Amino acid sequence: MTDSTAAVASPAGASATVVPATLQASGYADGFARANLPPREEWPEFRFDLPELQYPPRLNCVAELFEVAALRGWNGRTALVGARERLSYAQLAERVDRIAHVLRRDLNLATGNRVLLRGANCPMMAACILAVIKAGCIAVPTMPLLRARELGVIAERARVDAVLCAASLRAEVDAMGRPGLPLLLFGASADPAAPDVPASLEARMAGHDAPFAAPDTAADDVCLISFTSGTTGVPKGTMHFHRDLLAICDCFPRHTLRARADDVFIGTPPLAFTFGLGGLLLFPLRVGASAVLLEKPAPETLLAAIHEHRATVCFTAPTFYRQMAQLVQQQAGRFDLRSLTRTVSAGEALPVATREAWQAATGLAMIDGIGATEMLHIFISAAGDQVRPGATGKPVPGYLACILGEDGRPVGPGVVGRLAVKGPTGCRYLSDPRQRDYVVDGWNLTGDAYEMDADGYFYYRSRLDDMIISAGYNIAGAEVEEALLRHPAVAECGVVGRQDPERGQVVEAHVVLKPGVPPTAETALALQEFVKAQIAPYKYPRLVRFREQLPRTETGKLQRFKLRTDAV
Repeated sequence: MTDSTAAVASPAGASATVVPATLQASGYADGFARANLPPREEWPEFRFDLPELQYPPRLNCVAELFEVAALRGWNGRTALVGARERLSYAQLAERVDRIAHVLRRDLNLATGNRVLLRGANCPMMAACILAVIKAGCIAVPTMPLLRARELGVIAERARVDAVLCAASLRAEVDAMGRPGLPLLLFGASADPAAPDVPASLEARMAGHDAPFAAPDTAADDVCLISFTSGTTGVPKGTMHFHRDLLAICDCFPRHTLRARADDVFIGTPPLAFTFGLGGLLLFPLRVGASAVLLEKPAPETLLAAIHEHRATVCFTAPTFYRQMAQLVQQQAGRFDLRSLTRTVSAGEALPVATREAWQAATGLAMIDGIGATEMLHIFISAAGDQVRPGATGKPVPGYLACILGEDGRPVGPGVVGRLAVKGPTGCRYLSDPRQRDYVVDGWNLTGDAYEMDADGYFYYRSRLDDMIISAGYNIAGAEVEEALLRHPAVAECGVVGRQDPERGQVVEAHVVLKPGVPPTAETALALQEFVKAQIAPYKYPRLVRFREQLPRTETGKLQRFKLRTDAV
């Protein structure tokens, strides 16, 4: 297979591309978002090949979710379950309307204004995100662990007009130093006698009980600005339309996950992370299912919550699955996981060892997936009988993918190159010159090195900036990590290249050992010899550094740039 057409993988039955020629007239009074979209010539090619992706030109995605729920008789069904409350679809819709009234009437926000959101996963945080979008404003969700400096950068870049924040997370918002920025707290009662304490969002909501009519918005009006999680150290704002939020619901969960109304979703990714926004809020709402939101997830608490709530679908990162597999095996019989039917891994590459450990512990074949904040959610995956060991999967219906060679043209099977993808969603950075690096000739370039086989399966090899070139050899850090993780002494590891005057780079492994294993030179030598026996000897880590923990983003992604920049 050498011609470029044959080298592009797509689901069977894909029809002609449908691309809007021009943007619809915006429904927003505030034109900030439209003004800061990339130039049209820098956009990716958008495809709407499936019947379910044909959205009307005027659309408010949240209004659509709740209107469909009412029409299908889901109002009495459970929508969200938190630590302290359980909301039906009707109750969630009412809460969303109350918050939308507060935004538009009490805070006098205009359509198109940006609202920064800050809170742990809970029904109130979910309702706030939905309300901002239904109100015709633009949601800017942020990770709970971000600090004032990071929040300040986001607030400045998105030019936010108001903040909705969990009371427990207020300190970092105050430390941003923006006293004139409207702030409403939720999750705790404010003292009206204290002038420096904002009125609680709940108190404002009590003054509104009428339904909220969503304003007229275009399907291609921006409703979400999601900032990348910073694995490269410099987060970027990604801009997503109303139609995008529905498109991710109508691709992966419909065709690959096969979500149903009787599903109970659960997981760990924050709602501020698009993996969590889709998997723990939008996907279940689209099909009439329910979601359990955990405010302080840990492997043990996630296992206990699956047991308690009889969850059927779990979304989390490979690190959690590896730790949960160990707990299940160590504490056999403590957690009843028989309700689980599908477990989804994304956020970073899934090691084969982790996939095998999870299946050995639970009997479940992992659904791996690759997504990106720029693409909004998963675009390559496989489930059930379609899972192939070592492969991420095939393009999710609605998407096309290929591997680009050094000349920028699609290559055939067996060649490692740049992963390129296009579909109904794609990269639109907020006023950022890096748009030209991510989108090339209509393709979204994810920054991943992949290989495709003759059957159209895609295999992860490394991040492009993680490829280590040592003495002329190309070494994928992920392959070395995979070998190290098979050693019984290794709990976690991250592999990067370290500059070396003789070899250019050498392989450096940062290793977290399991309890009781000494971080000695003898242990390091044992790990090196183990890797040599697992993979080509030239790939072994010449440097081994033991660490208490690895640097990760709040979404669980390993921050390899921090490993590279650590002083030796």
